[in-house]
Amino acid sequence: MSNGVGPVLEKFPDVRRIAVLRGGGLGDLLFAYPALDALASAYPGADITLLGTPLHAELLRNRPGPVQHVEVLPYAPGVRPGEEDPAATAEFVERMRAQSFDLAVQIHGGGRNSNPFLLALGARHTVGTRTPDAPALNRNLPYIYYQNEFLRALEVVGLSGAAPVSLEPRFTVTEDEKAAGLRLAGRRARPLVVIHPGATDPRRRWPTSSFAAVAAMAARDGNDVVVVGDDSDLPAAQEILERAEEPDRIRSLAGQLSLSELAGVLSVASVVVGNDSGPRHLAQAVGTPTVGVYWAGNVISAGAMGRMLHRVHIAWVIECPVCGVDVTQVGWTAERCEHDESFVQQIHPDAVYADVRELALHKGQD
Repeated sequence: MSNGVGPVLEKFPDVRRIAVLRGGGLGDLLFAYPALDALASAYPGADITLLGTPLHAELLRNRPGPVQHVEVLPYAPGVRPGEEDPAATAEFVERMRAQSFDLAVQIHGGGRNSNPFLLALGARHTVGTRTPDAPALNRNLPYIYYQNEFLRALEVVGLSGAAPVSLEPRFTVTEDEKAAGLRLAGRRARPLVVIHPGATDPRRRWPTSSFAAVAAMAARDGNDVVVVGDDSDLPAAQEILERAEEPDRIRSLAGQLSLSELAGVLSVASVVVGNDSGPRHLAQAVGTPTVGVYWAGNVISAGAMGRMLHRVHIAWVIECPVCGVDVTQVGWTAERCEHDESFVQQIHPDAVYADVRELALHKGQD
């Protein structure tokens, strides 16, 4: 049968407990969300446990959606970065084996480390991605680096008989979170533009001066502007505020928000502007229009698919701006030069703000 991203195979019988391995950050969790929805639809009544990170556990606590439980992964090579603790890993594996999972799903990279970890859990059935040098699961999807991550995860769960019910993440924001968002952002009658200037990889970061230019244009047009981010984004947020031409309309909440509060602020925004980063992905998932600044390779793996509510500005860089090395080979085994020069600095603020203005108007007419 083929009514999914790839083949949708026969469902496994008598599946009551499902484990899904997906570590990483906020964006990584959201990439998995359509696949989690598909599993919940294909196996109604099954209990789904996400094997994830503390961030995932915090965000999903008491959250309506496809996941019933989050188990925080131990520090283990290729599974969760950090100082390895073999005893903690052994304890985790033993505890998960006691859960007697019927199905274990691996959507955490190419499988060199994650497939042995998944197999150790002792599930009756296993599906996931696999590079040629990774151990095989019961049903396998070849891991090819350049693939949209939403679609990759959907293709994986198709191996277990789960057809898509959505192509992009749909994330429930509670009424309390929306109320907190309105309180924290101080939204009044004017449209609210939220800016997130950060990204884990410095090569994905648009210059702060460009974000500041967008903030200034938005404020001049009568919008309120709020900058968000974690502690690492505080210098960029401060620079944006210092460059503000209308400081009474630009505020920073960087370093001040819990994940729940961030979700609330993003949900009440008119439009969110950001790099290829977790907060931009979360804004998309809560239904807020976004304008994203992307390096070309990241559009393939992480770009929003729709254009009614989401716009992408693409930097077509194929060589490091400093040393000229080919940067298109960015898979797990590709070498990386030592330079952190931005790949996206060429994108012009005027072009980004044109989409911000259009989407803010669109949201205002809803």
